[in-house]
Amino acid sequence: MTSQRGRFNMTSRRSLPLHTFFFLFPLLIWMVDHSFCYKPVIVIHGLFDSSANFKNLLRYINESHPGTNVTVLDLFDHRKSLQPLWKQVEGFKEAIYPIMQNAGRDGVHLLCYSQGGLICRGLLQTMSDHNVDTFISLSSPQMGQYGDTDYLRFLFPTYVKSNLYRICYTQLGQTFSICNFWNDPHHHGMYVNVSDFLAPLNVERPEPNATVWKKNFLRLRKMVLIGGPDDGVITPWESSHFGFFDENETVLEMKLQMVYQQDTFGLRTLDYREAITVYSVPGVSHTMWHSNETVFKDCIEKWLT
Repeated sequence: MTSQRGRFNMTSRRSLPLHTFFFLFPLLIWMVDHSFCYKPVIVIHGLFDSSANFKNLLRYINESHPGTNVTVLDLFDHRKSLQPLWKQVEGFKEAIYPIMQNAGRDGVHLLCYSQGGLICRGLLQTMSDHNVDTFISLSSPQMGQYGDTDYLRFLFPTYVKSNLYRICYTQLGQTFSICNFWNDPHHHGMYVNVSDFLAPLNVERPEPNATVWKKNFLRLRKMVLIGGPDDGVITPWESSHFGFFDENETVLEMKLQMVYQQDTFGLRTLDYREAITVYSVPGVSHTMWHSNETVFKDCIEKWLT
């Protein structure tokens, strides 16, 4: 929110008629008060996280934008974050709806970390009356995940990326959130047919709600995509910018993706509006994005007005 503080020339005040001063004074007070109004911020955590992980982020927001109403939702914490993503979308939707209603026409900001960024996509595309002004996607696998990471080895110790499709692309596998966005470029057909969440969200297969979802998504004013080459978890890291592997595991950037070129859910339209800002930040590991003050000041702070 761009604001302007009222300025008053004290040397000339005495020459103003008294009734003019009393007319201007309430206006000046209103302008000062509204210069410190910030939209509510809703934070949605990632896999195995909880609200306790965001203490530094809360401090950064409170110091830079005093008085901001910040809500870090304490839902689907820790192991519960493995529950299917559509179930999480519905749970978070119920929690954030009252916050959105209270914000009214001014709207809210969504700041969504890692897996939470996909949950926020689900919210944005399925809520026909959302009032999200800016969606900040913080190191989120927006085009999916395909890589051997500590998370993968912890969850599926007998599998590696090349054979995880054997479990992820089954009915059982789709009950795990990570399988909902597992995108194996060597088994793309299976992914498109079986994925319960990311494939329909991207409209990579016929989706009866596609037109409505696209309209809902385009209610956004701004989308900010943040990621970097030293993330170590999001694979490829360019997925945080809507890039992804082709069948040769060559990364194709956002504008070369089918979902962009066919504008399946509104990504290209948003880009044509110049409403997408992308940040690539080196030297930040995955678990540090929400605790890194430089990331906050350079990539997040300016959007939370």
